[in-house]
Amino acid sequence: MVKLSKAVAPLIHEVKVVDEQGREKLIHVPGERPLTIYLDKKELVTLMTLGGAPEALILGYLRNQRLVPSIDYIDSIQVDWDTESAAVTTKGNTVDIEEKTSRRVVTTGCGQGTIFGGIMDDIDSIQLSDKAEITKPAIYEIVDHIRTRSSIYKQAGSVHACAVFKNNGQSVELLHFIEDVGRHNAVDSIAGLMWLDEQPGEDLIFYTTGRLTSEMVIKGAQMGIPFLLSRSGVTAMGLEMANKVNMTLFGRCSGQHYLIYSGVNRVNTKEVNVHTA
Repeated sequence: MVKLSKAVAPLIHEVKVVDEQGREKLIHVPGERPLTIYLDKKELVTLMTLGGAPEALILGYLRNQRLVPSIDYIDSIQVDWDTESAAVTTKGNTVDIEEKTSRRVVTTGCGQGTIFGGIMDDIDSIQLSDKAEITKPAIYEIVDHIRTRSSIYKQAGSVHACAVFKNNGQSVELLHFIEDVGRHNAVDSIAGLMWLDEQPGEDLIFYTTGRLTSEMVIKGAQMGIPFLLSRSGVTAMGLEMANKVNMTLFGRCSGQHYLIYSGVNRVNTKEVNVHTA
């Protein structure tokens, strides 16, 4: 069992603004703070984050960057907002951190924007199963749940959200919902929560408000999730990666509208709009 600090920080702040008519008003903006991660006392990276689930974010970052081979290797995560730092202690890390972090790829991610080069090599070993199936009612329920949910975005804007749902066929069950200033932070946080829960991904559906880039697809594949949904679009490399790992991508999900970009065979519907890049 990983020992977690359970650190808390204010997620929204009240600020005074002036509108186009010169009128003063009070509104809310989301928090944004740096968090420097130290892995066994070695500085690893600084993430800009909302701060809603810092321990989960760190766990997911380590998992998705393949910097720790298993959650069993992690002894504790202690977050200290006063020093804007997090200390991760392992039980004897077997991964060569210097070698793992020597190759960096700058990505389109907001709030993060870097992955380590070895991850691009690992994607060739991932192939998601064809057995999973998704239905129209499940898709509509997910979109409606996100639309009606109370959120920081509705209070203050300027954040991305990610959610993971259990696929029950004609219905879904929300397992985790995370908001952060960057969509990659949000997906990493969910990956961390799934790691803590020992939750496999084959019967899950992942939703994000951000675009489906190659990095988002890679992270979904690493979690073993066959379905990625977004209210935004899909990049060409994201689509290429999805086809490589056999993932089903849905973009432009709004109301009862969506586009299926890949993996149409998993969708239980007769009304299919296939978008080609």
